Amino acid sequence: MPKLKPSAPKKAKQKRVKDELHKFKEGTLHSGSKKGPRVMDRNQAIAIALSEAGLSKKDKKRAAKKKAKK
Repeated sequence: MPKLKPSAPKKAKQKRVKDELHKFKEGTLHSGSKKGPRVMDRNQAIAIALSEAGLSKKDKKRAAKKKAKK
């Protein structure tokens, strides 16, 4: 699934995090693509979920830099 935009509603972001963590619990969450290795570490799963939802610190820094350039 593509990442959500920073302007996406909060409910959509929460649902994306929930879906990603559910995939982790099922054992179907992969790092990278579906051909990548399965995620076995809970902290890595959380990082992937936050990144997909656009809630990670890294994404916020990128958005702030982009906004500052304009």
